[in-house]
Amino acid sequence: MFLSVFDVFKIGVGPSSSHTMGPMSAANRFLDLILSDDWPRPAGARVASLKASLHGSLAFTGIGHGTGRAVVLGMMGERPDTVDPDHMDAIIEEVERTGRVTPAGHPGYDFQPKTDLVFDRKQPLPGHANGMSLSAFDKDGRLLLKRVYYSIGGGFVVTDTELEAMRGEKTTSTDRVPYPFASARQMLEMARASGLSIADMKRANELTKMSAEALDAGLDRIWEAMTSCIDRGLKVDGIMPGGLNVRRRARSIHDKLVAEQRSNRLNPLLANDWLSVYAMAVNEENAGGGRVVTAPTNGAAGVIPATIRYFQHFHEDASAEDIRTFLLTAAAIGGIIKHNASISGAEVGCQGEVGSAAAMAAAGLAAVMDASPEQIENAAEIALEHHLGMTCDPVAGLVQVPCIERNALGAVKAVTAASLAVKGDGSHFVPLDACIETMRQTGNDMSEKYKETSTGGLAVNVVEC
Repeated sequence: MFLSVFDVFKIGVGPSSSHTMGPMSAANRFLDLILSDDWPRPAGARVASLKASLHGSLAFTGIGHGTGRAVVLGMMGERPDTVDPDHMDAIIEEVERTGRVTPAGHPGYDFQPKTDLVFDRKQPLPGHANGMSLSAFDKDGRLLLKRVYYSIGGGFVVTDTELEAMRGEKTTSTDRVPYPFASARQMLEMARASGLSIADMKRANELTKMSAEALDAGLDRIWEAMTSCIDRGLKVDGIMPGGLNVRRRARSIHDKLVAEQRSNRLNPLLANDWLSVYAMAVNEENAGGGRVVTAPTNGAAGVIPATIRYFQHFHEDASAEDIRTFLLTAAAIGGIIKHNASISGAEVGCQGEVGSAAAMAAAGLAAVMDASPEQIENAAEIALEHHLGMTCDPVAGLVQVPCIERNALGAVKAVTAASLAVKGDGSHFVPLDACIETMRQTGNDMSEKYKETSTGGLAVNVVEC
């Protein structure tokens, strides 16, 4: 089983990898398909207009997650990793004013967001909770092309046929990599047999796809995007968009920590305070639609960057190679979780987002603390185990409450899990694989009300909502 570190960590924009980045990418794919020869185009037929419908969780929380905006941006040819967050409003206003989308390389198509973009809460699509349908018509309104896409978490987008193929591949691996571990048990067995660390095995797998220089440059680029996001979040204050009037707090907390640091007053909670403010800075940026990195999702984007910055803050000898080791190890754990369960809040609740992020962060931190593969697996298991059953119930469908603080607490759990694991010998009662399978089963049993639909939990019990 091979999932690249650059599939796990993708640069994009907030507030949601599955509800913002995924739909934008789906619209990109649909535009590419229109220009291709991969569909039975009637003789002389030309696409004149487009329509989109959002289903399941995309429909229920799409407004709060900016899903409609993401579809419009995608139909204008904008991509998550290159779109300028400062220009998005102007692009949306142009489409609403003209009733047309004009992506580069296309003739332009009629598309009026108010009528051609439907939030269908009545009819879910069968493949996944995050479903969307995109259609193209000729000038007479005749349907020429239709595709169903699913945003399956972390910015990943697949068609309905691709989703079926993926599910068939769960039991049949065709990966041509030296260490194709699909479970934590296999990962540990391969580590023992090879004498390599988890990061070294992950690196060897990546090097079958790219050069060492490209891999290191890519990892450095991911960290640069993460740490830049922290820095931006620590400098900005004010009210976050969406109508809840939630105020950014990371800057004020950061300023207090800096002042406290200068006073030399003893603060036994100092490490936790810095860890928390780093995570909150990222997720406040995400809530504001800023540039973030899926880690493994936008809703959980703060845990891993906060843990790495925490490591840098309190370990003066932290190096660039340490950060690469951290990211490779975290990606290895994230790939196993995604392969055997899910990282989608719409599929398994927040245990799949912040829980997965905490497990990945714990593993990465243990790795840079010179832990053995067994201790790293133990760290990931501890962090994930203590997120089991966590629901996804964002108030008003916004990635703000409880998501921002939840990342801070996820980072704290990750550091605690890593610390506990490295103090042991790696032996523990619950294997990581059993914990991942428990998360999958728990997600299957969880009511849809608690899986990113904002129809249960905090989303209906907060007066402001």
